[in-house]
Amino acid sequence: MKAMILAAGKGERMRPLTDTLPKPLLEVRGKPLIVWHLEKLKRNGFKEVVINIAHLGYKIPEYLGCGSKYGLEISYSDEQECGGLESAGGIKKALSLLGDEPFMVVNGDVFCEYEFDASLELAGKKAHLVLVPNPPHNLKGDFGLKESCVLNKDDVMYTFSGIGYYAPSFFDEIGEGKQALAPFLREAIDKKEVSGEVFTKVWHDIGTPQRLEEINND
Repeated sequence: MKAMILAAGKGERMRPLTDTLPKPLLEVRGKPLIVWHLEKLKRNGFKEVVINIAHLGYKIPEYLGCGSKYGLEISYSDEQECGGLESAGGIKKALSLLGDEPFMVVNGDVFCEYEFDASLELAGKKAHLVLVPNPPHNLKGDFGLKESCVLNKDDVMYTFSGIGYYAPSFFDEIGEGKQALAPFLREAIDKKEVSGEVFTKVWHDIGTPQRLEEINND
């Protein structure tokens, strides 16, 4: 299984830190966020990684190179000219690099203990989402979960962690260009095409300088 790290966002809420550095290169506990992902991917059996880049994107391949120092093969999907395509658009553009088999996608700005699973099988579904208990900044949550089936509404709601596994066919009806992922997830959920799990250990969305400082001081 290949993996994709979404690293093209502008990180507006992280300014001024992201005025000179793309968010995935910000350090958490002495190490860039994206390096935590790469080391975990290698540890869990992944060999090939695709990273999309846009805002100050050239700095990411300058830092990571071809991936050999992490024991990985890194390919880059370049969105610098268009300024970023959002999640669904970015994945759609990178499909030629991701191949014909299911792949994993993780947001470049999360820090967590979740162990990426290179052997996960979609079992006939088009996507599998990792959900987490709602953090203070998203108390209403995003999705429900019942018997491993993700729901758009439920009595108990969870937050999408930014970690998911997808069949390439999930993106068949998604057009080229800038596209958010959430609307397409909700359509697939209504069709019962999305499974999920709840992860309850350490997970952080590094969305603001304050959250970054809190984690580094923890």
